[in-house]
Amino acid sequence: MSKDKGKVLLATDSKDKTFEHKVVVNIPVMLGKANVVFNMDHLAFAGDLPVGINYMHLLANRFKELKTKGQIIGVFHGDTAYMTLNDEAYNVYRKVTTGNPYKELIVELIKQGAQIEECVVSMQNHQWGNEDLLPGIKVNNGAVVRLIQLVQKGYVQIQP
Repeated sequence: MSKDKGKVLLATDSKDKTFEHKVVVNIPVMLGKANVVFNMDHLAFAGDLPVGINYMHLLANRFKELKTKGQIIGVFHGDTAYMTLNDEAYNVYRKVTTGNPYKELIVELIKQGAQIEECVVSMQNHQWGNEDLLPGIKVNNGAVVRLIQLVQKGYVQIQP
């Protein structure tokens, strides 16, 4: 992750991609509408970058590019629950003094229109309150039932 004039940029944001070989798209995909839920229940990283957060960011960009209507929801629970904590709660939980290194990425996702949710069960297990979360994080009453609800409503579930 790097910064350019205050904007959070990920390595995969580069528009300066030059290809040595011609690429022919055989199956063009245009999405008029798509609702997607990211099941953020386990840790997966590309270097220090959380894969699921990166995929949400890339999909939000793709939706904008393709003019796709719909919603992206990230449901954090289990091993990734701590990623939605504010700096103070993050420092206590992780026993560090750095603050939450994922804060800017999550804030950017919210600015892009993604809805970020935290599981109440994970919060209760760690004795966290709403005041421990980053601004804009919504709390659901259980990640598994929330995922079931969204899938039943037609959301596509992605498990990065």
